[in-house]
Amino acid sequence: MNFRYLQLLFPVLVALHNAEEAIRIPRWTRRSGPWFAGARPAVFRFAVVVLTVLAFVITVLSTVSGRMTFWANLTFGCMMATLFNALVPHIAVSIAKRTLMPGVITAAVFNLPILSWLMVLALKQGYVSSHDALVFSIAVPVLLLPMIPLLFQLGKILRL
Repeated sequence: MNFRYLQLLFPVLVALHNAEEAIRIPRWTRRSGPWFAGARPAVFRFAVVVLTVLAFVITVLSTVSGRMTFWANLTFGCMMATLFNALVPHIAVSIAKRTLMPGVITAAVFNLPILSWLMVLALKQGYVSSHDALVFSIAVPVLLLPMIPLLFQLGKILRL
C-alpha cells in the first residue's frame, strides 16, 4: 500500500465530511444554544467548499511532488488538523450535548481511523520525517483555525 496514491483518500474524506456538515450544520446551529453562533447557510457552505478545494489542491501537489516535500508535509499537517476537528468540536460536542453534532458520523467512522492509518503510513514510508510531522502537525492546525472566521467574513463580504 503506497502512501503516494492512498493520500488521495484525504480530500475525498474531507469532501464527505464537509458535505455532511454543509447539509446539517446551518439548521443545527439555530437550535444549538450557546454552543455555536449560527452562520448563514450560504456563508457556511462557501467556507467548507473553499476548505475542500484546498484539501484537493494540496493533496494533488503532494502526490505529484513526492516524499519529503513541503506539499507532503502540508498534507500531513492538514490530516492532523482534520483529526483535531473530529475530536473537537465534533466528538466533544456530541458527548457534551448528548446528541450527534453534524459531521460526527463521518469524523468518527471515516476520518479518525483512515487518517490515522494514512499518517502512520506517511511516516513509515518516508513521505514525512518525524520532525517535520511534529512541526506541521502543530503549525497547520494553528494556522487553519483563524481561516474559518476569515472565510465566514469573506462569504459575508461576497454577500452570500
